[in-house]
Amino acid sequence: MTSPPDWTIRQCLKDDVVAVLDLWKEAEATVSVSDAPNDLLSAIDSTSTLVLVAEIGDKGIVGSVIGAFDGWRGNIYRLAVHPSYRRRGIGRALVTEAERQLVQQGAKRISALVERDHPWATGFWTAVDYEQDGRMVRYVKNLIC
Repeated sequence: MTSPPDWTIRQCLKDDVVAVLDLWKEAEATVSVSDAPNDLLSAIDSTSTLVLVAEIGDKGIVGSVIGAFDGWRGNIYRLAVHPSYRRRGIGRALVTEAERQLVQQGAKRISALVERDHPWATGFWTAVDYEQDGRMVRYVKNLIC
């Protein structure tokens, strides 16, 4: 018999913003111009964006994921799990819940934005049945420096 997880998945709250931004640093996520408290607060307030966190009692936030539905497709960004808490099912649970909510909004296809130079990340997405789409290249333009 397996024991229940010691973490819970919930919606990110405004009070969680600093902890989530700290988590991204600890998880070695690439820093972006949109990694500022006000940008994350905007995502939390947006009706088309979901921001979920994984929390362990007194340990605090140990995982997060952002999902968005554009009326056509679902997208998953910023899956992060603190290195000390990886390989416990937290990332999989965050993705499963993000998928559930995106499908509920109408998504029939979900894409995940994954950092190519993080082998633990690419291996994870393969393990949760996502396929790399070599036909696509991502272009970005920073509008605020």
